[in-house]
Parts: sequence; structure tokens; C-alpha cells
Amino acid sequence: MSAFEPSYLKLLRSGELKQRVEAAYELLSGCHVCAWHCKADRRAGKLGVCKTGVRARVSSYGPHMGEEDPLRGWRGSGTIFFSRCNLKCQFCQNHDISQTDAGDEVEPEDLAAIMLELQEYGCHNINFVSPSHVAPQIMAGALIAAQAGLRLPLVYNTGGYDSLEMLRLLDGVIDIYMPDMKYADADIARRYSKIRDYPQVNQAAVKEMHRQVGDLVLDENGLAVRGLLVRHLILPNNLAGTKEIIRFLAEEISPNTYLNLMDQYRPAYRAHHYPELNRPITREEYEEAVRYAHELGLHRLDQRRRRVLTWSWF
Repeated sequence: MSAFEPSYLKLLRSGELKQRVEAAYELLSGCHVCAWHCKADRRAGKLGVCKTGVRARVSSYGPHMGEEDPLRGWRGSGTIFFSRCNLKCQFCQNHDISQTDAGDEVEPEDLAAIMLELQEYGCHNINFVSPSHVAPQIMAGALIAAQAGLRLPLVYNTGGYDSLEMLRLLDGVIDIYMPDMKYADADIARRYSKIRDYPQVNQAAVKEMHRQVGDLVLDENGLAVRGLLVRHLILPNNLAGTKEIIRFLAEEISPNTYLNLMDQYRPAYRAHHYPELNRPITREEYEEAVRYAHELGLHRLDQRRRRVLTWSWF
């Protein structure tokens, strides 16, 4: 385990972590947890746009050996997959999780037990996958786990449609932010992910994440301990606006941004309804994106070919 101390332990010692959890649960009343601001009273049993109430639903968890090298290390990233999502990507490769009620509803105590189990296994971090709609529940679980001895960095692995209100409550709780930057064009985002104002919301969220944690910091073993790691899935026919996103990162975030230009797009879920999405990307599309990132000075690129990922579940 790294000698680096996770930031949430300072909040735990001061008593502020408990206060943050209470404030986060207030956002569930007239919900402002994610950028939909749907105002559903989830604490009273109503479901939000995410079709989730006051309890988070966990689909699966375990050590993940397919994440980026600074996260997976040699014992894996301790991933916790949450069911449902606040996006409705028509090409989602995990649609059986993101668009369904797969898994079980859990209490914060259950989440804490999962985190501690992943730590006991030897995972290098706790990686919350699709956390945006259940961030208060995650914070509550982290509080309980930290009180019981959790000492791993926390990774916020998000689709990138996050509210600034919630992110500010996560300041000092999350060590590593790993947002997607899916689209540069709002109309395309609305067509393929049924989401409003995605580029505006996403870019503001990434700026806030970087303000909190800065560029990605690695320890002496090459493991991520703090900072921002951005994922961008290249879509066919430049539908994602890859060059615009690269330019945003280079000019408005940092040329030291750790960027994973993801090449593994394949038609999935409902992509066959959209002819322009109904093919994998080409080698030329991928290589053009890499060249452009280098031209703009982004030098921390994850360029592993990732078409086949390896999973290991409990």
C-alpha cells in the first residue's frame, strides 16, 4: 500500500466528513445530486431521472485488471459497479448494468463492507463506476469504511454529467477523478445519450475536478494517488468531437492531463438504429486523434489497445 494518505482521512479526523455526508443527503430531497436537477424527493421514496431512490444499487464488484495502468497496478482496481446511470447512451457496452435494475439495493453499511473487502483483497484503490446519481450514498459508505480502517484512494469514475453542487461536497473526499468527456456538441449528445447541455455541464465539471485534485500524481510504484484522469471514447465519423475535446484539455485544463483516448468502440445496445454509429472506428481515426493530441502538447496518453478487457470478479 502506498504511503500516500487519502484526502478523506483529514476530513474524517476533523469531523467534516460526517457533515459533508449530511449535506449530500439533503441534495436527495428535491434531487440536485447530478446535473439533471430533476428535483425528485428521493429521500421520500420517489425515483429520479436515474430511476434510483434513496438506496444505491450495486450490480457487481471486484478487482479489475482492465483499467489504466496507474489504477490497475498488479492487484487490480477495486471496482464497484452501480446499476442505472444518469445517461442513456444508445451504444452503451454495459447497458445490461447502466439501463437496468441489475444487482441489489444496498445500505451505506453494505457499501462500506464492500470497500473494506476490496482493500483486504489487495486492490490499489476503490473505483466507483457510474457514481453520479448515488454520490451521497457513496459518501456515507466511505465515512463508515474510513472509520473502520479504509485507507485506499477513492476513484470517481463518471460519465461526466455531474452537478457542481455535488462535486463541491466531494472536494477533499475523492482523490482521483476519472470523468468521461463524451461529446463536444450538445445536439449530438442529445441524439445519442438523450442528455441536455452535455458539453457545457461536462466541461464545467472537469474544470472543477481539476481545481480540486490537479494533474494526476503517481507514487514511487507508478500507482495513481491523486489527480485527474480523463477518458474519451472515439466514435466513428468524428461524432464525439474528438479534436474539440483534445483542444479543451490542452488549452483550458492542462497539457499534463492524463488522457486515455479509447479505441474500443463497437456497435452495441441500440447503435444499429443509427447507421453512422453502426461500425467500429478505423485505425486511421484513432491514429489521427493521437497525432492531434501530440500536436497540442498532451504528452500523457494512455495508448494501449484496449479492445479486449480482462475482468476478475468476486
